[in-house]
Amino acid sequence: MAGGIGSRFWPVSTSEFPKQFHDILGTGETLIQQTYRRLLLLSKPEQILVVTHKNYVNLVQEQLPDLPIENIIAEPARRNTAPCITYAAYRIQAQDPTAVMVVAPADHLISNEAEFSRVALLACENAESNRKLFTLGIKPHRPDTGYGYIQFVDQEDNPGSEIKVVKTFTEKPDIDLAKEFVESGEFLWNSGIFIWSVPTFMEELNAALPDMYSSFEAGIETFGTTAEQAFINEMYPACENESIDYGLMEKSEHVNVIPADFGWSDLGTWGSLHEHARHDENNNSALAAKALLYDTKDSVVFLPKNKLAVIEGLENFIVVDQGNTLLICRKDNEQLIKSFVSDLKLKFGDKVS
Repeated sequence: MAGGIGSRFWPVSTSEFPKQFHDILGTGETLIQQTYRRLLLLSKPEQILVVTHKNYVNLVQEQLPDLPIENIIAEPARRNTAPCITYAAYRIQAQDPTAVMVVAPADHLISNEAEFSRVALLACENAESNRKLFTLGIKPHRPDTGYGYIQFVDQEDNPGSEIKVVKTFTEKPDIDLAKEFVESGEFLWNSGIFIWSVPTFMEELNAALPDMYSSFEAGIETFGTTAEQAFINEMYPACENESIDYGLMEKSEHVNVIPADFGWSDLGTWGSLHEHARHDENNNSALAAKALLYDTKDSVVFLPKNKLAVIEGLENFIVVDQGNTLLICRKDNEQLIKSFVSDLKLKFGDKVS
């Protein structure tokens, strides 16, 4: 899934050039390139689909030159993750009706790729033989209010299994509840990585989101043909704007989770980037920057490569200089960045994003 804007990473991530196409961490690979390479551990290039907004097709082609052009699926409108995943499922079904799907966001960080592959393959093997929806849950290292949480229990008939049964989903709790979750040992972070067989997904989709299922079913003969795009262009913008978490996973009684620890972060915010970037002796991260920091700590600084900066007296701040835009914001208030962008659009027009 590579169609999002990543607005909490503004002003680096914009509607014209979102974060999945940036080398945010300075590794030499963009986030989508890292994700593609990681998925090659599980599959072949011809079996990897990228679902993205129509405006980003050229960016995908440029950054993933080995990916067959027909494997780039162009959404005519942003309708959240449920339509995005459903579109891919129908394309896959046209080619292989019994296939197992791995659904992965294009902008996540995974540092232990060998462990990711092991856990993902375990889920794939079980998804092939069991009519279950699988998700990978991350063992939490701290109470975090930016993630959804999954409560799990052992399987009744196989309590020692690595595969657990999902009991509840909780979306982004407050800090007190997050502390309770972590202390209980019964909760995992929701990674947003899903694995299931196509027949299982179709069955669950029909039960949870029957209108969406019917909308795609109306064009079932077009998928994988030259008539597909015309059908999608007409139908897709009218789809429900629904996430796969709310629309399907939370409604289903057939969800399993595998607890995992493979160095995962959704890199959703500047704060999460700060956690994974290199730090100086005062816990500052100066990314792509020539900066001198005085009496400054616990801050993240992101500047153009040739920009010189002197920063004095900041604690727990985000400083980002990108193009003609400057952001200075307390790290604790980074969830407000979306609101800042909205306010700027109202005052100065849509070109802000």
